Amino acid sequence: MRRLPEFWRLLELRTASQFGDGLFQAGLAGGLIFSTERAAGPWQIAAAFAVLYLPYSVLGPFAGALLDRWDRRSVLIGANLARLVLVLGIAALLASGASDWPILFGALIVNGFTRFVSSGLSAALPDVVPSEQVVTMNSVATATGGAAAFLGAGLMLVLRAVFGADDNGAAAVIFIVAVPVSLALVLSLRFPPHVLGPRESVRAIHGSVAYAVATGWLHGARTVLAVPTVAGTLAGLATHRMVLGINTMMVLVMVRHGEVQSVAGFGTAALFFFVTGIGAFVANVITPSAVGRWGRYRTANGALMAAAAIQLGGIGLQLPMMVLCGFLLGAAGQVVKLCADSAMQIDVDDALRGHMFAVQDALFWMSFIVALTVAAAVIPTDGRSAGLVVAGSAVYLVGLALHASIVRRAQPHG
Repeated sequence: MRRLPEFWRLLELRTASQFGDGLFQAGLAGGLIFSTERAAGPWQIAAAFAVLYLPYSVLGPFAGALLDRWDRRSVLIGANLARLVLVLGIAALLASGASDWPILFGALIVNGFTRFVSSGLSAALPDVVPSEQVVTMNSVATATGGAAAFLGAGLMLVLRAVFGADDNGAAAVIFIVAVPVSLALVLSLRFPPHVLGPRESVRAIHGSVAYAVATGWLHGARTVLAVPTVAGTLAGLATHRMVLGINTMMVLVMVRHGEVQSVAGFGTAALFFFVTGIGAFVANVITPSAVGRWGRYRTANGALMAAAAIQLGGIGLQLPMMVLCGFLLGAAGQVVKLCADSAMQIDVDDALRGHMFAVQDALFWMSFIVALTVAAAVIPTDGRSAGLVVAGSAVYLVGLALHASIVRRAQPHG
């Protein structure tokens, strides 16, 4: 990494950005779902996630076209500046005791800019790393960013204990988010112009900016369908996100309406997400070696097959076992995601890479929210449903079948 100075700068920017995002997301969850002044049932949880993530998931691939049209450095600067202003506004809303909807609307826009930054960082990575090191450096970047996000979320637990679990405490946490977001803005300014791409090529989308944005979904979807390695791994990744949505709903309802309440309940939910993140971190470490030995195709197949079996381990609906399964599923799902990232970074032209990562992000959250909503419709009051656990395992098997059949035709040797 020391021989790749621009990648090092990109890594620093990713670390600051995702630390701030982890702190923001945890602070928002604490303020809306686990606040002592607010109540949240299954439908309220599903609605909060839908409002926060679904609109940008629909619009993101349109906006993603800008990552392949404008200097990505300029996009990162503008997006981080907008995040900073909006974070301060949301903190003020919480401090004033505003209702959920204005806060959710503001957070929706913050998340849109955050995911714009995330897609831009992923699309720019091959521009600052030699092609033979893309898989390894992507794992390094993902591991570092993931660790930073969970450190930010962990800091939120400390700040919540200091400032309290009411709206004022949540507002104090969100105000502190402005610090890492400001650092991300400063780090964005350090890149020379155009070093992060996009590079001009015959695949570039020409025409007006309005045309590029209006056709963003079209070009993104067309490229997915044209590159089987991308289509297959994205199908597998979508099923993982659906199972994560099911498990998230079960855990949140179990701790929110079980014997543990308020701060203790939030801590239990945070533990589940924390160990899932630790599993993802472990996957970031082992995936380059696994891909080097077995290839992307067999590595992703193995991860999906293992995930289907691991999911059934939570059928007893005991929180300790579900936490363990969360760790293992976090690892398996991250292996699939890294294979998808590598397919987009290696098999897709730079002129369309921003489109791809925006489509991936949209699929990522749309799958999660659809599963979360379906789970909210059928989950019992206490959150305990063995049927949902079995359904999650079946979804993984569908993902395995899709990935195996789509990618085998184009890349039989991984």
